[in-house]
Amino acid sequence: MSIAETRPPSIEHPPVFLLAVDAYHRMIEAGIFDADDRVELINGELRAMPPIEADHAGKNKRMNDLLTMRAGRKALVAVQDPLTLQQHSEPEPDLMLLRARDDFYQRENPTPADTLLVVEIAGSSLRHDREVKIPLYAAPKIPEVWLIDLKHQRLELFRDPGPDGYRQILRPDARQVVAPLLLPDLRIGVEEIW
Repeated sequence: MSIAETRPPSIEHPPVFLLAVDAYHRMIEAGIFDADDRVELINGELRAMPPIEADHAGKNKRMNDLLTMRAGRKALVAVQDPLTLQQHSEPEPDLMLLRARDDFYQRENPTPADTLLVVEIAGSSLRHDREVKIPLYAAPKIPEVWLIDLKHQRLELFRDPGPDGYRQILRPDARQVVAPLLLPDLRIGVEEIW
């Protein structure tokens, strides 16, 4: 008697609809989202953003102050603004340093070509920021990302973007001074961040 091998019936997965940036913008213009809705478009998917906790909000304000004071007129500081990366992604980083423009990006959102530095502040979102958002910034060659890890009080600098992510990751200690690659005069002591 032979034993026949049986396989469970294959489960067909319905196709996934990927949302494009222009469709996402039309949804915003149509008022589909409330002012309190915190969403961003990541790889064609609308992702809920976690609520901002006090330590995250405070660190965002501190970094905004440091970057604004040090950048002066050399760059614009954007706080939780959309960044159009490609057809299916428009995240909202905590902070960005952008090339200065007279129109302050009122006609269109910044793109990777406009971006000098992205800063992400991570508490509960640490894994998502490391595994999803930072590789997302590397693909269109955003030159540098700073990740502020609130839990471990650590700064990580991601540089040298490539197709497989950032090839250089630095973890300066509190005694060191850091500066964005494209704005080397904008020097910040790591201890100032904390």
